[in-house]
Amino acid sequence: MTAREQGFTQVAAAALAGFSERSGQRLEAGEHQPNRGRVRDWRSSPDPLAVVWDTELEPLLRAAPKLQPMTLFELLQERYPGKYPQVLRTLQRRVQAWKALHGDAKEVMFALRHEPGMMGLSDFTELKGVEITIGGKPFEHLLYHYRLAYSGWQYAEVIQGGESFIALAEGLQNALFACGGVPKQHRTDSLSAAYRNMGGVRNKPLTRLYDELCDHYRMQPTRNNTGIAHENGSIESPHGHLKNRVEQALLLRGSYDFASIAQYQAFIDSAIAKLNAQHTVKIEAEQQQLKPLPKYRVPDYEVLTAKVSCRSTIDVRCVLYTVPARLIGRQLELHLHHDRILGYLGKQQVLQLPRLRVTDKEKRRARCINYRHVAEGLRRKPRAFLYCTWQQDLLPNATWREVWQQLQTRFDLDSAAILIVEALYIAATQNQEVAVANYLQNQLNASTLTLVGLRQQFQLLSALGLPDLNITQHDLSNYDQLLQPARADQPLSEPQPLPQATAPVTHAASLGERRAAGNARELVLRSILAGSVRIGSATPLDGAAPTRPRRSATAKRKNGFQL
Repeated sequence: MTAREQGFTQVAAAALAGFSERSGQRLEAGEHQPNRGRVRDWRSSPDPLAVVWDTELEPLLRAAPKLQPMTLFELLQERYPGKYPQVLRTLQRRVQAWKALHGDAKEVMFALRHEPGMMGLSDFTELKGVEITIGGKPFEHLLYHYRLAYSGWQYAEVIQGGESFIALAEGLQNALFACGGVPKQHRTDSLSAAYRNMGGVRNKPLTRLYDELCDHYRMQPTRNNTGIAHENGSIESPHGHLKNRVEQALLLRGSYDFASIAQYQAFIDSAIAKLNAQHTVKIEAEQQQLKPLPKYRVPDYEVLTAKVSCRSTIDVRCVLYTVPARLIGRQLELHLHHDRILGYLGKQQVLQLPRLRVTDKEKRRARCINYRHVAEGLRRKPRAFLYCTWQQDLLPNATWREVWQQLQTRFDLDSAAILIVEALYIAATQNQEVAVANYLQNQLNASTLTLVGLRQQFQLLSALGLPDLNITQHDLSNYDQLLQPARADQPLSEPQPLPQATAPVTHAASLGERRAAGNARELVLRSILAGSVRIGSATPLDGAAPTRPRRSATAKRKNGFQL
C-alpha cells in the first residue's frame, strides 16, 4: 500500500511487496480473506454419500459402533452395484469423524507412581525369530525375566522345559539373591505354576507351592487380569527392550551358536548388565528399601526316588538315564530341577545328570546314555557292544560313529568291538574323547591301527617302576625230610634217597594211612606222590598229551586278540 501511495503501478507495487497482482487488487478493494475466522460450513463439491448416510449408514453405526469403514463400503457395493465406486476414503473420514463424536469411550491409560521396594515382577518370554544353537544343535528354551518396578533392575535366566513352578521358583529365588533383597509384592500374570486357572472363576486361588514360596519371602502375591497385558506393562515392555538388545548383540557377534548353555547364560548376563548400568542411582536407592533375605531358600526342585537297575540305569519321567555302575542296586533320592537331576545317597550327592524331555510327539520315551558310566563294565564284556540296544547312544558323537563304521569294514566284529570298547574306556578314564577319536581316524587312514598300539599311545602298557629285590634261595633238601616216616617223639633222621622207579598200583588207594590211632601226626606218603611231585624229577605222568588240530589258513581279517 505504501508503494501505491508513492505512485507505483499495481504490478510494480505487488512485485515490491512479494505477492501477486491479483492479491494486490483484492487488498486494495478490501476483499482479502473475507471468511477468515469463520467455521467452514460449506462444501466445494457435492456430498457423494448424501443419499445413504443419514438413512442407511449412520443407523448401522449407532446399532453397532464397531463396524469398520470397509464393511460399510462392501455393503454399498452389494446394495448399489456400480453407483459408489470411489467413496472408500470419503467413507473412512466420515466414520472416523462420527466415532469421535458419538462412538464409545476408549480405554484410558493412567500414569502410575511406583514406590521403591514395593513391587517386583516376573514373567517368561521367548526369543521369537531367533534360533539359538548349542554345539550346533537347536536349543529350545525360554527366558525367565524379573524386574523391580521402581528402579528397573532386571535379571534374566535361561529356562528349559516350559513355564513350570520349578522354573519360576528357581528363577525368582536367584533373582532375589542377586539383587540382595525382597520387595513387598510379587506380580505375575495368570501363570499355571502360580494360580489354579479354573474357567469362570475371577479370584483364582494360588497353588500350594507358590503360596508357600511367597510366604517364605514375606511377599504379597498379585496378578493382572487374564488377557490384559498392559496391566503387567512394567515387565511386558522391558521384554521387548531385552530381546532387542540380545538380538542386536547376536548380530554383532556374528553367530547364534554357543559351546554350552553356561556360555549362552553369560551372554544374556552381559546384556542385562548393560541395561542395569543405565539406572545405577535408582537401583541403589531401591536396594535400601528392600526387605532382608531369609537364611535359606525354598526347595526349587521336585523329589523322586528310583532304584538303579542291574543295567546301571534309572527311569525318570519316561526317560532312561545311565548312572555310574557302582550305584547298581542302590535306592537314590532324585532332585528334579528344570535343567538337571541331582542324585543323593543319604545326604551325599553322588551324581548329576542333564535333564532330558521327550519333545517328539510321536515318541513317548527317550534315552540319555553316558558311556563314561558303563565304560569299565563294557570293557569286561566287549561283545555286549555289538548287540546292545544303546549302541548308537554309547558313541559320543558323529565322529565316533564314523570310526565305528570303518572298524566294522576293516576288522571282524569281535576285533572291532574290542577296539571301540577299549577306545571308549580310554576316553572315559583319561578324559580324552577328542584325542582318542583323532588317533583312531589317523590310524585307520594309515591302516596301522592295533590294540597294542592304542594302549601304548595312551600309556596303558607303560612299564611300572619296580624296586630291585635281592632274594637268597634256601636249601631245598630240607623238604626231603617231609617225605620220610617219623614218630612224633623221635628226632628227624637223615634224608634217604627216593627210589627212581615205582611199581604201578592196581587200585586207587589213599595218599597216606595212619599207623596208630593214638598218633595223629604219623603219615606215610605213597611212592606215587614222591615220584610225581619231586622237584626236578624227569618221570612223566601216565597218558599221552592230547593232540591239537592244526589251524586252517590265515583268516582274511585280523583276530582281535592278535592286534
